[in-house]
Amino acid sequence: MKIKANGISFHCRVDGRDGAPWLVFANSLATNLSMWDVQTDALRDHFHILRYDHRGHGETEAPDGAYDFDRLVADAVALFDAFEIKRAHFVGLSMGGMTAIGLAEKHPDRLNRVVACDCGPASTPQSAQQWEQRIAVARANGMEALVESTIARWFPAEFITANKPVIDKAREMIRTTPAAGFIGCAYALSNFDLRPGLGMIKNETKFICGTKDAALAGTKALHAAVGGSSLVEIPGAGHISNMENPELFTRTLKEFLTR
Repeated sequence: MKIKANGISFHCRVDGRDGAPWLVFANSLATNLSMWDVQTDALRDHFHILRYDHRGHGETEAPDGAYDFDRLVADAVALFDAFEIKRAHFVGLSMGGMTAIGLAEKHPDRLNRVVACDCGPASTPQSAQQWEQRIAVARANGMEALVESTIARWFPAEFITANKPVIDKAREMIRTTPAAGFIGCAYALSNFDLRPGLGMIKNETKFICGTKDAALAGTKALHAAVGGSSLVEIPGAGHISNMENPELFTRTLKEFLTR
Protein backbone atom coordinates (compact mmCIF):
# COMPACT_ATOMS: atom_id res chain seq x y z
CA MET A 1 0.00 0.00 0.00
CA LYS A 2 0.99 3.65 -0.42
CA ILE A 3 0.72 6.00 2.58
CA LYS A 4 1.38 9.75 2.67
CA ALA A 5 3.65 10.68 5.59
CA ASN A 6 6.09 13.52 6.29
CA GLY A 7 5.39 15.02 2.89
CA ILE A 8 6.05 12.02 0.63
CA SER A 9 4.42 8.75 -0.44
CA PHE A 10 5.72 5.62 1.36
CA HIS A 11 5.40 2.06 0.17
CA CYS A 12 4.33 -0.11 3.12
CA ARG A 13 3.14 -3.63 3.89
CA VAL A 14 1.10 -4.72 6.89
CA ASP A 15 1.09 -8.38 7.90
CA GLY A 16 0.35 -10.41 10.99
CA ARG A 17 -2.40 -10.43 13.54
CA ASP A 18 -4.80 -7.53 14.16
CA GLY A 19 -4.76 -6.52 17.80
CA ALA A 20 -1.32 -7.99 18.46
CA PRO A 21 1.58 -5.73 19.51
CA TRP A 22 3.00 -3.68 16.64
CA LEU A 23 6.41 -4.58 15.21
CA VAL A 24 8.05 -2.25 12.68
CA PHE A 25 10.94 -3.21 10.36
CA ALA A 26 13.27 -0.66 8.72
CA ASN A 27 15.51 -1.63 5.80
CA SER A 28 19.17 -0.94 5.09
CA LEU A 29 20.58 1.30 2.38
CA ALA A 30 20.00 -0.03 -1.16
CA THR A 31 17.44 -2.64 -0.09
CA ASN A 32 13.68 -2.62 0.40
CA LEU A 33 11.09 -4.08 2.75
CA SER A 34 11.41 -7.53 1.16
CA MET A 35 14.71 -8.01 3.02
CA TRP A 36 12.51 -8.89 6.02
CA ASP A 37 10.44 -11.61 4.28
CA VAL A 38 11.77 -14.48 6.40
CA GLN A 39 11.37 -12.62 9.68
CA THR A 40 7.85 -11.50 8.77
CA ASP A 41 6.78 -15.06 7.95
CA ALA A 42 8.19 -16.32 11.26
CA LEU A 43 6.65 -13.60 13.43
CA ARG A 44 3.28 -12.92 11.78
CA ASP A 45 1.38 -15.00 14.35
CA HIS A 46 2.84 -12.99 17.24
CA PHE A 47 2.74 -9.40 15.97
CA HIS A 48 0.98 -6.83 13.81
CA ILE A 49 3.86 -6.09 11.45
CA LEU A 50 4.55 -2.89 9.51
CA ARG A 51 7.30 -2.90 6.92
CA TYR A 52 8.14 0.19 4.92
CA ASP A 53 10.62 1.18 2.23
CA HIS A 54 12.83 3.95 3.59
CA ARG A 55 12.66 7.36 1.93
CA GLY A 56 14.15 7.00 -1.56
CA HIS A 57 14.06 3.19 -1.53
CA GLY A 58 11.95 0.49 -3.14
CA GLU A 59 8.63 1.98 -4.20
CA THR A 60 8.76 4.92 -1.77
CA GLU A 61 9.10 8.40 -3.25
CA ALA A 62 12.71 9.53 -3.79
CA PRO A 63 13.07 13.32 -3.45
CA ASP A 64 16.27 14.88 -4.76
CA GLY A 65 18.81 16.28 -2.30
CA ALA A 66 20.61 15.22 0.85
CA TYR A 67 18.69 13.51 3.66
CA ASP A 68 19.72 13.27 7.31
CA PHE A 69 18.84 10.96 10.18
CA ASP A 70 16.54 13.53 11.77
CA ARG A 71 14.42 13.28 8.63
CA LEU A 72 14.56 9.47 8.58
CA VAL A 73 13.48 9.40 12.23
CA ALA A 74 10.69 11.88 11.48
CA ASP A 75 9.56 9.63 8.62
CA ALA A 76 9.18 6.70 11.03
CA VAL A 77 7.21 8.79 13.53
CA ALA A 78 4.95 10.06 10.74
CA LEU A 79 4.25 6.46 9.69
CA PHE A 80 3.44 5.55 13.29
CA ASP A 81 0.91 8.39 13.26
CA ALA A 82 -0.50 7.43 9.86
CA PHE A 83 -1.16 3.87 11.07
CA GLU A 84 -2.29 5.08 14.52
CA ILE A 85 0.52 3.16 16.22
CA LYS A 86 1.00 4.45 19.76
CA ARG A 87 3.96 2.19 20.57
CA ALA A 88 5.83 -0.52 18.69
CA HIS A 89 8.84 -2.77 18.78
CA PHE A 90 11.27 -1.43 16.19
CA VAL A 91 13.86 -3.48 14.28
CA GLY A 92 16.32 -1.98 11.81
CA LEU A 93 19.50 -3.04 10.07
CA SER A 94 22.38 -0.75 9.04
CA MET A 95 20.66 2.53 8.05
CA GLY A 96 17.50 1.10 9.62
CA GLY A 97 19.47 0.29 12.78
CA MET A 98 20.70 3.85 13.09
CA THR A 99 17.10 4.99 12.56
CA ALA A 100 16.07 2.70 15.43
CA ILE A 101 18.67 4.28 17.74
CA GLY A 102 17.66 7.78 16.66
CA LEU A 103 14.05 6.93 17.51
CA ALA A 104 15.07 5.61 20.93
CA GLU A 105 16.94 8.84 21.61
CA LYS A 106 14.25 11.24 20.42
CA HIS A 107 10.94 9.37 20.83
CA PRO A 108 11.35 6.71 23.54
CA ASP A 109 7.66 6.94 24.42
CA ARG A 110 6.73 5.57 20.97
CA LEU A 111 8.87 2.44 21.35
CA ASN A 112 8.76 -0.78 23.30
CA ARG A 113 11.83 -2.94 22.58
CA VAL A 114 14.50 -1.89 20.08
CA VAL A 115 16.69 -4.12 17.90
CA ALA A 116 19.51 -2.38 16.00
CA CYS A 117 21.60 -4.56 13.70
CA ASP A 118 24.90 -4.18 11.85
CA CYS A 119 25.21 -0.46 12.49
CA GLY A 120 27.43 2.16 14.13
CA PRO A 121 27.35 5.22 16.40
CA ALA A 122 28.77 7.89 14.08
CA SER A 123 30.30 8.59 10.69
CA THR A 124 34.04 9.16 10.44
CA PRO A 125 36.19 11.19 8.02
CA GLN A 126 37.16 7.92 6.32
CA SER A 127 33.57 6.70 5.96
CA ALA A 128 32.46 10.14 4.74
CA GLN A 129 35.06 9.97 1.97
CA GLN A 130 33.89 6.48 0.98
CA TRP A 131 30.30 7.68 0.76
CA GLU A 132 31.37 10.64 -1.38
CA GLN A 133 32.98 8.20 -3.81
CA ARG A 134 29.87 6.01 -3.98
CA ILE A 135 27.64 9.05 -4.45
CA ALA A 136 29.83 10.13 -7.38
CA VAL A 137 29.51 6.67 -8.99
CA ALA A 138 25.71 6.66 -8.56
CA ARG A 139 25.45 10.14 -10.10
CA ALA A 140 27.68 9.32 -13.04
CA ASN A 141 26.71 5.74 -13.85
CA GLY A 142 23.55 4.82 -11.92
CA MET A 143 22.97 2.02 -9.45
CA GLU A 144 24.04 -0.79 -11.78
CA ALA A 145 27.63 0.40 -11.37
CA LEU A 146 27.42 -0.19 -7.60
CA VAL A 147 25.87 -3.66 -7.59
CA GLU A 148 28.93 -5.92 -7.53
CA SER A 149 31.06 -3.76 -5.25
CA THR A 150 28.19 -3.55 -2.77
CA ILE A 151 27.62 -7.32 -2.85
CA ALA A 152 31.32 -7.90 -2.20
CA ARG A 153 31.23 -5.48 0.74
CA TRP A 154 28.05 -6.96 2.25
CA PHE A 155 28.64 -10.70 1.95
CA PRO A 156 31.64 -12.98 2.57
CA ALA A 157 33.02 -14.52 -0.64
CA GLU A 158 32.11 -18.07 0.38
CA PHE A 159 28.49 -17.03 1.00
CA ILE A 160 28.27 -15.36 -2.42
CA THR A 161 29.44 -18.57 -4.08
CA ALA A 162 27.14 -20.90 -2.15
CA ASN A 163 23.90 -18.90 -1.94
CA LYS A 164 22.93 -17.70 -5.41
CA PRO A 165 19.18 -17.10 -4.70
CA VAL A 166 19.94 -14.82 -1.73
CA ILE A 167 22.65 -12.96 -3.65
CA ASP A 168 20.43 -12.53 -6.70
CA LYS A 169 17.71 -11.06 -4.49
CA ALA A 170 20.23 -8.64 -2.96
CA ARG A 171 21.55 -7.67 -6.39
CA GLU A 172 18.03 -6.88 -7.58
CA MET A 173 17.31 -4.72 -4.52
CA ILE A 174 20.48 -2.70 -5.10
CA ARG A 175 19.88 -2.41 -8.85
CA THR A 176 16.30 -1.14 -8.42
CA THR A 177 17.03 1.40 -5.67
CA PRO A 178 16.38 4.89 -7.09
CA ALA A 179 19.71 6.69 -7.52
CA ALA A 180 18.26 9.83 -5.92
CA GLY A 181 17.24 7.82 -2.86
CA PHE A 182 20.62 6.12 -2.56
CA ILE A 183 22.38 9.48 -2.84
CA GLY A 184 20.06 11.17 -0.33
CA CYS A 185 20.50 8.43 2.27
CA ALA A 186 24.23 8.11 1.60
CA TYR A 187 24.54 11.74 2.66
CA ALA A 188 22.80 10.83 5.93
CA LEU A 189 25.27 7.98 6.48
CA SER A 190 28.22 10.26 5.73
CA ASN A 191 27.32 12.84 8.35
CA PHE A 192 25.69 11.56 11.55
CA ASP A 193 26.56 11.23 15.22
CA LEU A 194 24.31 9.31 17.60
CA ARG A 195 26.84 9.27 20.46
CA PRO A 196 25.58 12.23 22.53
CA GLY A 197 22.21 10.57 23.27
CA LEU A 198 23.23 6.93 23.69
CA GLY A 199 23.59 7.06 27.47
CA MET A 200 20.01 8.34 27.81
CA ILE A 201 18.33 5.42 26.00
CA LYS A 202 15.94 3.65 28.38
CA ASN A 203 14.12 1.26 26.03
CA GLU A 204 15.19 -2.37 26.27
CA THR A 205 17.69 -2.71 23.42
CA LYS A 206 19.39 -5.60 21.64
CA PHE A 207 22.16 -5.32 19.08
CA ILE A 208 22.80 -8.00 16.44
CA CYS A 209 25.79 -8.09 14.10
CA GLY A 210 27.63 -10.52 11.85
CA THR A 211 31.12 -11.44 12.99
CA LYS A 212 32.48 -10.74 9.48
CA ASP A 213 30.76 -7.37 9.19
CA ALA A 214 33.01 -4.31 9.10
CA ALA A 215 30.35 -2.67 11.28
CA LEU A 216 30.99 -5.06 14.18
CA ALA A 217 33.27 -2.62 16.03
CA GLY A 218 30.64 0.09 15.70
CA THR A 219 27.89 -2.22 16.89
CA LYS A 220 30.01 -3.16 19.91
CA ALA A 221 30.54 0.54 20.64
CA LEU A 222 26.79 1.12 20.59
CA HIS A 223 26.25 -1.84 22.91
CA ALA A 224 28.85 -0.49 25.34
CA ALA A 225 27.20 2.94 25.40
CA VAL A 226 23.55 1.86 25.81
CA GLY A 227 23.01 0.79 29.40
CA GLY A 228 21.45 -2.63 29.93
CA SER A 229 21.63 -3.55 26.24
CA SER A 230 22.63 -6.98 24.96
CA LEU A 231 24.61 -8.05 21.90
CA VAL A 232 24.34 -11.20 19.79
CA GLU A 233 26.99 -11.90 17.17
CA ILE A 234 26.00 -13.99 14.14
CA PRO A 235 28.98 -16.30 13.42
CA GLY A 236 30.43 -15.94 9.93
CA ALA A 237 27.83 -13.43 8.72
CA GLY A 238 28.65 -10.20 6.96
CA HIS A 239 26.59 -7.01 6.79
CA ILE A 240 23.11 -8.28 5.91
CA SER A 241 23.05 -10.76 8.76
CA ASN A 242 19.30 -11.43 8.69
CA MET A 243 19.55 -12.76 5.12
CA GLU A 244 22.80 -14.69 5.68
CA ASN A 245 21.76 -16.64 8.76
CA PRO A 246 17.99 -16.21 8.94
CA GLU A 247 17.53 -19.10 11.36
CA LEU A 248 19.76 -17.72 14.13
CA PHE A 249 18.80 -14.11 13.45
CA THR A 250 15.07 -14.82 13.55
CA ARG A 251 15.31 -17.04 16.62
CA THR A 252 17.25 -14.28 18.44
CA LEU A 253 14.63 -11.72 17.41
CA LYS A 254 11.69 -13.89 18.44
CA GLU A 255 13.16 -14.73 21.84
CA PHE A 256 13.87 -11.07 22.60
CA LEU A 257 10.52 -9.70 21.43
CA THR A 258 8.20 -12.38 22.84
CA ARG A 259 9.63 -13.10 26.28
